[in-house]
Amino acid sequence: MKKIILAALLAIPGLAWAGPKQTVKIKTSAICEMCKERIEKNLALSKGISKSDLDLKDKTILVEYNPKKTDVAAIKRAIAEVGYDADEVVADGKSYEKLPSCCKKGAAATAH
Repeated sequence: MKKIILAALLAIPGLAWAGPKQTVKIKTSAICEMCKERIEKNLALSKGISKSDLDLKDKTILVEYNPKKTDVAAIKRAIAEVGYDADEVVADGKSYEKLPSCCKKGAAATAH
């Protein structure tokens, strides 16, 4: 019985620490698996983002985030800073130029 109570008490602060989570769906200009890896890796390093999953078929990314630590505009900027469009936010020009040719708009449909 003591172990159950102790486990419950230890779990409560963990739930409070996790905070509220929201999900946003963002359209990207990602094309291939390299794009997917690059965007998801960058978002994983961004403050307040707990999970992201890019669907290459419809070129959208689902991002789970803590609204107390970040917002949708910051998430879109993070994607743009890696070189990809994020809804209405246009990709950073310098970052876009550094992308491999297969990751650029208009790349062959057979990319990766």
